[in-house]
Amino acid sequence: MLKNILKLALLVGVTLGLVACSGSEKPKDEVKKEESKKVIKVGATPVPHVEILEVVKPLLKAKGYELEIVEFTDYVTPNIAVDEGQLDANFFQHMPYLNEFNKTKNTKLVKTVSVHLEPMGLYSKKIKSLDELEDGATIAVPNDPTNESRALDILEKKGFLKFKEAQFKTALDIIENPKNLKIKELDAPQLPRVLDEVDAAIINTNYALSADLNPIKDALVLESKDSPYANILVVREGNEDKDYIKALNEVLNSKEVKEFIASKYKGSIVEAF
Repeated sequence: MLKNILKLALLVGVTLGLVACSGSEKPKDEVKKEESKKVIKVGATPVPHVEILEVVKPLLKAKGYELEIVEFTDYVTPNIAVDEGQLDANFFQHMPYLNEFNKTKNTKLVKTVSVHLEPMGLYSKKIKSLDELEDGATIAVPNDPTNESRALDILEKKGFLKFKEAQFKTALDIIENPKNLKIKELDAPQLPRVLDEVDAAIINTNYALSADLNPIKDALVLESKDSPYANILVVREGNEDKDYIKALNEVLNSKEVKEFIASKYKGSIVEAF
């Protein structure tokens, strides 16, 4: 009887030991899958994100990974694709947008590294300076919550509008509008295409560059470079410590990328690392 009890105790001890060990280590099949992963799929908007990722390709190849770039022209699909596991990461957004997206879409996406800042600018084909902005002028802005608020911040800092306290400003929050400006809310990719129809538009730099607008030369106003809206690499929660993501982080924050941003964009885009 005593012999059986000792056998049982030994069996339980071994079992508990195995459970404890497995709790502190990755499952073997998960480790194998990570080690065998050689292609990293990243979603990005064309300019400058895809251009920066093209610089990253050979740097990643030297680390043993192939980079597959998937282009998008909107700000929703690439987040859904990462959340659903169709992409390993995306590169197009800033932290305030990501926080709002996670909140409204119930996604679990996280930032890994900051890469660059794209100062938002006000552009016009009808006026040469803000002094020419007439009473009742129409200004187009992005219609997603964070970028609209960011665009309206520019107008507020220039003294054109005043807003009540709000986490994200919209046209409904205007309390002072001495020039009776009309705010037209549109999808961000549409903004360069409506410049002939409005008096001015506040456009994200990636869409401005895609439309051959030079932020340094063409913008009547550029967002301050101390803006908190740095563009970031985003992955699904739980993947941020994967070896292939760490490799991607490292090359995105490399001196080669920093030098490329400085020489290619000449101040219209600045590194954020």
